[in-house]
Amino acid sequence: MRRQQMRRPVDVLYEMVSRRDSSRMLTFGTPHLFKAIHMMSYQTYISRQALCNSLRIGEGAVRTLVLRLRQSGLASTIRAGMFLTDDGRRFAEEMFRTIPSQCSMGPCSMANQRHNHAILVRGYTSGISSGIDQRDYAIMCGAKGATTLVFKGGRFVFPNAVVDCLGDDPEARTTLLDGLRPTEGDLVIIVSADDPFVAEISAINSALRTLSSD
Repeated sequence: MRRQQMRRPVDVLYEMVSRRDSSRMLTFGTPHLFKAIHMMSYQTYISRQALCNSLRIGEGAVRTLVLRLRQSGLASTIRAGMFLTDDGRRFAEEMFRTIPSQCSMGPCSMANQRHNHAILVRGYTSGISSGIDQRDYAIMCGAKGATTLVFKGGRFVFPNAVVDCLGDDPEARTTLLDGLRPTEGDLVIIVSADDPFVAEISAINSALRTLSSD
């Protein structure tokens, strides 16, 4: 695990899904690994069936996902279920320092779909110009669209802009403040989809790909 600790968590996640153990194509991606680690970090043990249900992938895919985590030294299994190893918990802590919070939200001025999911990338604004890349990353996983904002001067603004995008939408502003707890310079990606799970997975994918492209 020492070599992995020298790399960014996002790079380790992408290496796990790019590893070719067989000729079969994976039916899960880095967002599923992220969500699995997130679930395991809040529970002592978790069953494979719980992962199947929460990640919406089959038993075979979950077995492969768990195998990748075990091969990376991040997780282990016993009869009671799967759990994060000490290295896995340290890995999760480091990963969640960069992507510490996310929340669901209803329709608002920035996202008018029925299901919207916001995710925060801590202190990351370098290389963000229009948010088009973040939208494209979200659409890869089935989202309808995405809006990228920066928390600057106590306001949610578009990248490289100063106008308060949520000045006339106090409900959405409160939802983001309470759900994400942003600090100065944080990046917020709001993803819209027809399904809440798709919105969540697409938001995670957008955040991870944004980090990996840096």
